[in-house]
Amino acid sequence: MNGHKYPLEPLLGKIISPFERFLRQTTAGGIVLMAMTLLTFAVASSPWGEAWRHLWETPFRVEIGLYTVGMSIHAWVNEGLMALFFLLVGLELKREIMVGELASLRNAALPVAGAIGGMLAPAAIYILFNPSAPARMGWGVPIATDIAFAVGILVLLAWRIPRGLIIFLTALAIADDLGAVLVIAIFYTKSINTVFLAATATILGMLTICNRGGIRHPLPYAVLGVLLWLALLKSGIHATISGVLLAFTIPALPIYTPLQFDKQLAEMRDAFHSAAANMEGSNGPLSIARMNTIAEALEKASSSVQSPQQRMEHLLAPWVTFGVIPLFAMANAGLDILAIPIKEVIMQPVTIGIVLGLVLGKFFGISGFAWLAVKLGFAKLPSGVKWRHIMGVSWLGGIGFTMSLFIGQLAFADTPSLFEEARLGIIIASTISAFIGLSWLYLSAKKPFVNSGLQPS
Repeated sequence: MNGHKYPLEPLLGKIISPFERFLRQTTAGGIVLMAMTLLTFAVASSPWGEAWRHLWETPFRVEIGLYTVGMSIHAWVNEGLMALFFLLVGLELKREIMVGELASLRNAALPVAGAIGGMLAPAAIYILFNPSAPARMGWGVPIATDIAFAVGILVLLAWRIPRGLIIFLTALAIADDLGAVLVIAIFYTKSINTVFLAATATILGMLTICNRGGIRHPLPYAVLGVLLWLALLKSGIHATISGVLLAFTIPALPIYTPLQFDKQLAEMRDAFHSAAANMEGSNGPLSIARMNTIAEALEKASSSVQSPQQRMEHLLAPWVTFGVIPLFAMANAGLDILAIPIKEVIMQPVTIGIVLGLVLGKFFGISGFAWLAVKLGFAKLPSGVKWRHIMGVSWLGGIGFTMSLFIGQLAFADTPSLFEEARLGIIIASTISAFIGLSWLYLSAKKPFVNSGLQPS
């Protein structure tokens, strides 16, 4: 056993960085999302397709005293569960701004420039084909990049590409998500209820007071977060924005600093050794109770050295990755391929605008603005990353699945036929972008990057 009592001990003993854990989870999430999407297409195109679509439109009501919230299951997924997705996006964005790739202006310049170009170019191409209402409302559909799909596909080539490229795409997709959130809040809000908007501002103020007041327990934030969601739901602003707003009020600092934790750890270790020495030869309940008390104190201290933001992100990530996003795909990707006259729909301006916007707009926008930022001296390429790598990632930026479908729902809420065209365009564009990006990066890599840190072991 190579000197180890357990054969898996060396593997389990390895220190995995938070970023690598995120990448592995994102990769798995992308695979699950792809599988659920294909399954949804199969069911929607089968004889059970109509029943499947009716299922999502089943009304569901929640009553809390005199207050009632009633929506279809479809709407609960889009406006309720997706708030958790946006909460996770907000937490990731906040982390990147504080300590990640977006913390330094020099490091942030390249992905932010790419994200801006990756939003402006697709929107311009879409409007070129759809200059008038109501089709024009879909200009926001091709501006988003799906981080789960894009990073998941890129990690498949981790052994052939530099590690910095994966970090660049992750930072770009997070900056892209911020842009998409702002677009949803500003351009896809139809009417404002000032009373509930004032309630939203009041609840945000209470959350800020909790943060500044040093409250670290999750319960006040959870209760106020639900109230924030309800207020935004009634205000006219899309309720999922509550997730991002809540994320920026979650405390990012732990109760104990590392030095305080180290001191407390030493005290508890001494107490534990003392208790263990005193119970030598005795298994009495008093001795066992003392040991349990010390163990509980250690567990509490370990939790207190982690920030509430870190704990919440760690808790939410698997539920969002393997629950919320696949459910969203099931609720929104139910396109009956067999019933759609694809030859006609594919030639519609909405479909063309989205396909060209995501495929070409993302490529030229991301790579063009990144090149401009480097040439003007605002940014620099990450270590080991060449322009051929940036161009390959720019193709992957055209995978807009989750956020594009979400914005499409908002843009064409009153015109279902246009949403069908948009949905087909998103599927086609994401497939094309994934194939081109994967092929480009594989063929352009001259040799494997053995120092990427993510190659198969």
